[in-house]
Amino acid sequence: MDLLEFQGKQLFARVGVPVPEGRVAATPGEARRGAEELGGRVVVKAQVRVGGRGKAGGIKVADGPEAAEEAAAAILGMDIRGHRVNLVWVERATEIAVEWYVSFTLDRGAGQHLAMVSARGGMDIEAVAASAPEAVVRRHIDPVVGLADWQATDLVYRAGLDRAAARSAAATLGRLYRAFVDLDCDLVEVNPLVLTAGGEVIALDAKVTLDSNAFFRHRDFEAFREAFQEDPIERLAREKGLGFIKLDGSVGIIGNGAGLVMSTLDVVSLVGGAAANFLDVGGGAGAETISGALEVLTQDPAVNAVLVNIFGGITRCDLVARGIVAALGERELPWPIVVRLDGTNAREGRAILAQVASEKVIPAATMLEAAQRAVDLAGRR
Repeated sequence: MDLLEFQGKQLFARVGVPVPEGRVAATPGEARRGAEELGGRVVVKAQVRVGGRGKAGGIKVADGPEAAEEAAAAILGMDIRGHRVNLVWVERATEIAVEWYVSFTLDRGAGQHLAMVSARGGMDIEAVAASAPEAVVRRHIDPVVGLADWQATDLVYRAGLDRAAARSAAATLGRLYRAFVDLDCDLVEVNPLVLTAGGEVIALDAKVTLDSNAFFRHRDFEAFREAFQEDPIERLAREKGLGFIKLDGSVGIIGNGAGLVMSTLDVVSLVGGAAANFLDVGGGAGAETISGALEVLTQDPAVNAVLVNIFGGITRCDLVARGIVAALGERELPWPIVVRLDGTNAREGRAILAQVASEKVIPAATMLEAAQRAVDLAGRR
């Protein structure tokens, strides 16, 4: 789960990373009251889970409560790269001397954590890495051992951060790494991490991605969802225990296993179509799970045809077929379903589907055939 900036800063504060004091606001009036409480100059920031806020006009400096209210009125409701602004963060303005970049993430290929530090913060780090790769210092970290003090110091010196603030910067790196590990993050990124005119090191931004699979260890993390207007289809899929991601196409995809579903998406693309979603029913899916998956797809008006691609191992194809039959009996499905069954009890599953008196169930022998049929059917609607 990608957090909003203010949520990330709340987590940073837990582990001792210095952040500016701020208030979250959903209305211009709340922004005004927040500015009054903070006093002096403030910055009003759009809270969206996407970059480019400054270029889009989503970050404004305000010299007082009235200006903060006006800034919030201008920002709230904005569309920033497809994300509507429903909240703003009003924080005490910081007098910046130097801007740096710091991040911790997972390097799955290396099986280690990866730290990246640059003295060229406040900029598009991808552009910096492309034009001057030497400006971004990288270090792998053994997740068992963690980030040692000498490694943090080495990162600071090799990145060319200000020598006068080296000790504070290294200590902040250590705290950010602690947040990355202790809070089960996939990413912790601060751009910029700043050195203030007064010599303090402060995280002026917070981009945090939490591993939602670890929420059972952090019960309070569920409260973060309240700040988002969760897609109702995604919420229904989560309630049914399904792995679901909304995409932009018109062919609904249901499969068992992430690898098979991703391969199915690729084959649909290969034959000229576009998937409307990624939906993984998991191993051992029964009739109820398959019926629930079809129910989820009925909520998406972009779906024009559905491709069910099952390779039975633990999953039994006859139970998948019974789930499709149950869904047909429970509700009017608005689109045709192309079904490819292979593996455990595939013959029995095909026999069950053959008995269904419905033109909406189309069998296919191979994944390629199934993808082509589904794409063709989706194009006709």
